[in-house]
Amino acid sequence: MNSQVIVVGGGLAGLSAAHTLLERGASVLLLDKNSFLGGNSTKATSGINGAGTQPQQDLDIRDSAKIFFEDTKASAKDLARDDLIKVLTGRSGDAVTWLQDKFALDLSKVARLGGHSQPRTHRGDAQFPGMVITYAQLERLEDLAESSPERVQIKKKAHVTSLLTEGEGDAKKVIGAEYKDSKGETHKAYGPVILATGGYAADFTESSFIKQYRPELYDLPTTNGDHSTGDGHKMAINIGSRAIDMEKIQVHPTGLVDPKDPDAKVKFLAAEALRGVGGLLLDNQGQRFCDELGRRDYVTGEIWKNGKYPIRLVLNGKASTEIEWHCKHYVGRGLMKRFESGEALAKEIGIKPEVLKKTFDNYNKIAEKKNDPFGKKFFHNLPLKMDDFFHVAIMTPVLHYTMGGLEIDPASRVIGQTGKAIPGLFAGGEVAGGVHGANRLGGSSLLGCVVFGRVCGDTAASYLLQTRATERLGNVAGHLLETKVKINPNTSTVNLEFSWAGQQAGSTPSSSTSGSSTSSSTASSPSSSSSQAVPAPLPAAGASKADASAGAPAKKGGQYTKEEVAKHNKKDDCWVIVDGQVLDVTSFLSEHPGGEKAILLYAGKDATEEFNMLHDPKVITRYAPDSVIGTLKQ
Repeated sequence: MNSQVIVVGGGLAGLSAAHTLLERGASVLLLDKNSFLGGNSTKATSGINGAGTQPQQDLDIRDSAKIFFEDTKASAKDLARDDLIKVLTGRSGDAVTWLQDKFALDLSKVARLGGHSQPRTHRGDAQFPGMVITYAQLERLEDLAESSPERVQIKKKAHVTSLLTEGEGDAKKVIGAEYKDSKGETHKAYGPVILATGGYAADFTESSFIKQYRPELYDLPTTNGDHSTGDGHKMAINIGSRAIDMEKIQVHPTGLVDPKDPDAKVKFLAAEALRGVGGLLLDNQGQRFCDELGRRDYVTGEIWKNGKYPIRLVLNGKASTEIEWHCKHYVGRGLMKRFESGEALAKEIGIKPEVLKKTFDNYNKIAEKKNDPFGKKFFHNLPLKMDDFFHVAIMTPVLHYTMGGLEIDPASRVIGQTGKAIPGLFAGGEVAGGVHGANRLGGSSLLGCVVFGRVCGDTAASYLLQTRATERLGNVAGHLLETKVKINPNTSTVNLEFSWAGQQAGSTPSSSTSGSSTSSSTASSPSSSSSQAVPAPLPAAGASKADASAGAPAKKGGQYTKEEVAKHNKKDDCWVIVDGQVLDVTSFLSEHPGGEKAILLYAGKDATEEFNMLHDPKVITRYAPDSVIGTLKQ
């Protein structure tokens, strides 16, 4: 691929960069160290922010990029970078529109999360938005890799270990990357590099950035996958890139505690949208202690300050219904319980019913008068009543996001130690520092991935074109031996004569023409050459050589009863039922992007409902066809 840009990381930022590169005529080599693409983006549960979008207009939400900018700047505090925030917020509406138009995504539901003055966090009607958005891009890119391999290559289990450079000091530029494949063999790939490697909120080694910059947070659980180890940061810093705000690690207030495994190091996130629809945070005495819709750093701080554990998130019937899909999913995973009355909830907390009723009554009055002692301004799905049903989960603060990262400019170029951009190196998504300042607003993680992924793609494509054009000019100049200028004063013309390498002395010049036409001729040489480096347009979506639903043929076996499947319920012998198919997922456990625990919860059981909550129906055919060993006997 002569017009290749290397994208390191296959989460939402990397995928957005890849699609943008393809739109701009470049070719893509995407490298990811995992067996599956998607990264932490697939875990995002609340949605993607956007200001001035069509869904907002349809709901009569009067938002703008300017209002969003002010909210984001307030959240970023003293570390706000206006230039980066303008890019993030100013391109937010376009990001949502791009996802809707290019990938046909439903983002029609709009919620208000903590720290936002307007509802602007978009999601669809079902499934987690991070999974839906990321999978749509992933599926499209994999189809293109199949139909147009000369334009798109995807290499999984390809662990990039270093960046290849050329030159020294201010003249240093990145020319490629070195990576190891699944066999441990080392390869080198050449081209500009986009780093989309995520953060470092799951790096618990002794040399981790968490240990280095925030040792007091080292023992906290995390919501991140074990791939979030700061690889991109480390590689870029090793070649002279500048890192900023590395101590700014976001602790999310609402990680879900599994009652069966309360000390688990990796926890599932309770979507901030749960509080957006009216969820309350209550301590072990049944009392509120904060504005539930405050910024994440504030809510986390109030949890620690209050110190009356366990903390419970409580949703009444109306709130539960508005975000029914999330509640259903959490209940299915054993992370949330449903109680049929306030009395039952009070018993769970360990308080008298009248204490809980007083909390509810006080909150209803506060909402009516809008005079919350904690400063809450927005109230939803009231009133709270004892004769209602409730969804309840235990919360704990968790490592969630790293605001610190590689310093970039508004064009996503990585900045070196001298303060100048390093040619050939770009960064987007969580690996890029400074975008969110001291604290990130909910819904801006997916947004940052899409916006700066696309900025990376734009800038890298322009850099590639300029580099190729410069190289071709150099090649032309290298073959040019002599240029003669002849001026004829009688006719007011200028003639240029070029002698090329390989011509014999006295031979006819390659070009002899007037000054004006010669300018046109010489200028067209590199232009026409570089235009040849821009590949033909990609085929339309869905024009892959083989339909995704066809996939590789699944192994077909016999029929199995539920009783037979139930016998295979251990880590070393794990079967599940999905949509009437029986799967042996034993060898797949370690590769599952959501972790093996998510599957083991359903070992020997029917996982159809839970599976379909999270996955597209084609996932099994596409990624694990060999796991299918038969069908369920009715």
